[in-house]
Amino acid sequence: MDEAPMVLVLSGGLSNEREVSLISGAEMAKALSVHFPVEQHILNAHSLPEWIDSDRYVVFPALHGEFGEDGVLQEMLEVRGIHYSGSDSASSALCMDKVASKALVEKAGVRTSRDVHFTSCPSLNELDRIIAEAGPSIVIKPTNQGSSCGVSFVDSRDALSRAVEALHDGPWMFEERIYGREFSVGVLAGKALGVVEIVPRDGSYDYKHKYTPGTTDYIFPAKIDLSLEQEMKRFAEISFRVCACRDFARVDLMATENEAYFLEINTIPGLTPTSLLPKSARCHGMDFTALAQLMVEPAIQRFYSRASSVKAFL
Repeated sequence: MDEAPMVLVLSGGLSNEREVSLISGAEMAKALSVHFPVEQHILNAHSLPEWIDSDRYVVFPALHGEFGEDGVLQEMLEVRGIHYSGSDSASSALCMDKVASKALVEKAGVRTSRDVHFTSCPSLNELDRIIAEAGPSIVIKPTNQGSSCGVSFVDSRDALSRAVEALHDGPWMFEERIYGREFSVGVLAGKALGVVEIVPRDGSYDYKHKYTPGTTDYIFPAKIDLSLEQEMKRFAEISFRVCACRDFARVDLMATENEAYFLEINTIPGLTPTSLLPKSARCHGMDFTALAQLMVEPAIQRFYSRASSVKAFL
């Protein structure tokens, strides 16, 4: 255990975010190789390869969505004693659940919008309840997906009816739509980085606008009042803390003229050329290589801490 660990970047998977994960993994492997010995492995199944040795590897899981971000992979790593970057299995599962994480941050004093949620696709008989609890203008989102997958917007009862009829079965959230500006704040070791404003050139910040270059403008640091900036950073840090996140995360928010609203927290944010966490870090003068180094160093420290504990025991 005296040798420096190999950083193993895992990417791919079978979720609908596989293509984004492949880019994130390649970008992270390239950046981490400046300071660490690195290997990259693409997963083509929801399983952890047997050859990953806890005495040799520290894992960086660059997997978004199902299996990579919902705590399943993290639990597999924990069972085998493999150290890894990012939040643990319990925190990952919590943050992937938009209903549970939103309720927790709201209880801690973070402002949120109204919503109503269902464990399966609601029937048309629920339309009046949805409008009564979330309002007439609504964001519909699956409660356990990332990258804006499956998100839609409606602003009338007829549109809501059509949208509900088109939903696949599964857990869904119907959330009051906050009209304003959209922002994102990276969090590193519990401290907020810079505020990034997201400005789609047309429409809303959906999957296409997230990953298609030239469809969205980003302003970082965001040009906002100091009081709003401080509130968003405070909300990001509170969300990170109460959701028991570790190492890094990204918090997304909406804001009216002077009030911020929590949208969600991401434990494995995108790390592509158009992604938000690197932009948030650049507000603090941190390039992608420096960010990658700081994202993986805590896991390496945990690896060495375990090695020291084993030696002391022996």
